[in-house]
Amino acid sequence: MATIYLVRHGQASFGAEDYDRLSQIGWQQGRVLGRALRCLQAATAKPQLVFGGTLRRHRETVEAMASGFGDGLPAMQVASGFDEFDHVALIHRHRPQWQDHSVMARDLAASAAPAKMFQVEFVAAVQRWASGCFDHEYAESWPGFKARVLAALDEAVSYAAGSDLLVATSGGPIAVIVQALLDLSDERTLDLNSMIANTSVTRVLYSGRRRCSSGCQSGRRRSLAVFNNYSHLEAEDPALVTFR
Repeated sequence: MATIYLVRHGQASFGAEDYDRLSQIGWQQGRVLGRALRCLQAATAKPQLVFGGTLRRHRETVEAMASGFGDGLPAMQVASGFDEFDHVALIHRHRPQWQDHSVMARDLAASAAPAKMFQVEFVAAVQRWASGCFDHEYAESWPGFKARVLAALDEAVSYAAGSDLLVATSGGPIAVIVQALLDLSDERTLDLNSMIANTSVTRVLYSGRRRCSSGCQSGRRRSLAVFNNYSHLEAEDPALVTFR
């Protein structure tokens, strides 16, 4: 069976006006993961294909990984289906006053724990979106997001034709793929999304259609092998482990 490596992007620039770029920690996380993959290559085949969404943090994560990996990591092929849901739009629907970035920055600064406050508001915004009660307010619904991600995975797997591949993406798409593999509820899937660490690796084993002895064709097989592994960060420096 071949392997799909689902990599969550490195830490983005929380609190900055341009969130969609790696922080200095995010760049370091990517380089550490690249070195870890280089060591893994001694035991297993390296990914023959690399996919990523259109977001800057996806591209920069692959660039950081390539820096740590050295020569030989394939160039990233862009697949918009692996993009994260529009968290800015979700937050603005939940907290309309935060459409003014200065207001959001002021509110967070006034909190004793800005990151925790943002996380609480973010979770509430995502739950509102996924409830299905306000689909008309969003450009992309929760069911639409899930369908998009799974279609992108199907296309990447079809293109890979049995080769190992790596996908640089975000927590939302990874959680949705795990949901499909384990038949999880939406509530549990959203819980998983909040615990996926930056540059963690989730491994999915897959095979294509195969012919059985009687001549029929059995369907594709995919199974979750590893979820949210960030041991490469812990081994390097536990302070590198971040979730936002």
